[in-house]
This record gives sequence, structure tokens and C-alpha cells, in this order.
Amino acid sequence: MIFSQRAPRSTERRCSRRRPLTLKKGYEAITVDDICKAANVGRSTFYAHYTSKDDLRRSGLDRLRRFLRDHQREALTASENADGRSLTFSLPMFEHARGHIDVYRASVGSRGGAIALSTIRQILSDLVRDEIVAGAGKNPNGAIPRELVVQYVVGAYMAVLTWWLDGGAKLPPRQMDTMFRRLATEGINLCMADLARQASTTLNTMST
Repeated sequence: MIFSQRAPRSTERRCSRRRPLTLKKGYEAITVDDICKAANVGRSTFYAHYTSKDDLRRSGLDRLRRFLRDHQREALTASENADGRSLTFSLPMFEHARGHIDVYRASVGSRGGAIALSTIRQILSDLVRDEIVAGAGKNPNGAIPRELVVQYVVGAYMAVLTWWLDGGAKLPPRQMDTMFRRLATEGINLCMADLARQASTTLNTMST
């Protein structure tokens, strides 16, 4: 079967409408046949785009990646202060998570939940790496390793996010964002200062 350029996007939208299924049956109990029936597509169409329901799960999070990437791009362009250019993912991720807390509850402890959290962790890691590069440039010798900073920030955020969701997400997303920023910014600022200091030392050494 030959698909037009619009067909894959249309199929993605239709197959991604599995939220009611997840809430009703739970992720583990959902089959590809269930997804195809809900989306009104054939199995051959489904497997033309996805290898499994897990693959569909990961693909669905690509929209979240694009959303957070666009938000980061706008923040890095518009903001003139360091605080506005760091942790740009935090508030929109809290807001997105709260809007999908019913799916989180239905998926927690399942393979689908593990896939979602792992994919989100990778998305946030990529975003934090980009922010560090934009804010501090290359990592000079002797500075705190960039990947250590990425793992520190993302690990802390994921721990806070899951704690918040497990507790019913009772605190508003904006308040969660403010508190996380207060906790994380000090460590990030220390890292950025270390990067800048090491870069300055390297330049002075090269010029003498």
C-alpha cells in the first residue's frame, strides 16, 4: 500500500488516541488489535508505521519533545537574564504532566509507564545539554563535567516530578516550578561559574 505524505501524520493522530483505552484497561492489557479498532485502522497500516504498542508509546512522546524544544527556543531567544534561559522545560513539563495524571496513574508500574519515564528523561537530558552549551560553550579541562550536570539536574527533576504525581499533583505546576528552580539553580550557577572560570584560565594561559 502506498501512503501519501499526509497519511503517516493522520495515522499517528488516530493511533495515538489510546488514552481512553489506557484508562479503561491499563497499558499492559491493551493489544495492537485494541488500538487498531479504536483508531479504525488495519493491522497492516499500524505495522507500516510502528513495530509495537511500545513503539507507538515512544512516538507519541515525540510531540512532547517538539513542544518543549519550541518552548526552549523561544525562551533562549526572548530572555535576557540567565534565570529565564535555564530550566526552560520545567514549568511546561509540570503542566503537561498534571494534564496527563490520569494516564500516569493508569500506567505507573507497567512497561508503558517505564517507557514513558525513560523517554521523558532522555528528552529532558537533551534539552539541558543544549542549555549548557548555549550558556557556557565548550567544557574546558578541569571544569565540572557537563554530563554530570545533566544527570544531576534531570535526575533531581524526575525524582521531584514522580514524587509530585504520586502525591496527586496537589501543588500547582507554577509553584512546583518555582521551588524546583530554587533548589536546582544554585548548583547550576556554581557549575556555570566554574566553566567560565576554567575557560578564562585556559585563555589566559594560551595568551601568555
